[in-house]
Amino acid sequence: MLGTQDIKSLIGQTVHGSDGEKIGTVGQVYLDDETQQPQFITVSTGMLGTSESFVPVEAADATADGVTVPYDKDKVKNAPNVDTDGHISPEEEQQIFTYYGLAYGDGRTDVETGTGTVGHDTSGPTTDQAMTRSEEQLEVGKERQEAGRARLRKWVETEQESVTVPVSKERAVVHREPVTEENYAESVDGPEITEREHEVVLNEERAVVDKTVTPVERVRLDKETVTEQQTVSDEVRKEQIEVDGDSEAR
Repeated sequence: MLGTQDIKSLIGQTVHGSDGEKIGTVGQVYLDDETQQPQFITVSTGMLGTSESFVPVEAADATADGVTVPYDKDKVKNAPNVDTDGHISPEEEQQIFTYYGLAYGDGRTDVETGTGTVGHDTSGPTTDQAMTRSEEQLEVGKERQEAGRARLRKWVETEQESVTVPVSKERAVVHREPVTEENYAESVDGPEITEREHEVVLNEERAVVDKTVTPVERVRLDKETVTEQQTVSDEVRKEQIEVDGDSEAR
């Protein structure tokens, strides 16, 4: 069980459950009205510590790693919902003790925040002459989540491509020349009258097509981080203090 000497050092300590799992952190310590001994601690749970659950001090032990309670995280998170504004009624105390299966004694409990006892928030045996004004503040965190996916996909398209290439071909050309003294011997060589044929082979070029595969481009898929401003909003409660009666503001 926690003692009075542990109160100041408890605020902000990590709370572990019976299975060793982290449940949250100690937010406040509530004192018994009569004995001024620790009666409850609140455990801040949730992603941003915005939810507080009550645990009786008699079920908590201080360790080198913080505070240990004999319950698991779900048990603590599902504890009865009690307003944490500074005081717990006897009915609420009994409800909490019954939930954890502990015996309940009749006492009233005030809260210890780590800076002084708040109690009913008016002057009295456990408070000073000042009233504390508190307000909630937003604590914003960030979490990473999948926003989409990008992938590279390759497919084959067939298109018609035309290339113009010059080709040559041979054709027959007939030359007629008169018989002269220079070619007379060639002209009378052979029979005087005869039938003959003379043939020449005509050649031509034609375009032929072959294909080769040539690398032309490399495409890589990378990621870059872009930072943008995002506004989040929520309601916060703020206490206001007004003065009644004959007084002077200073």
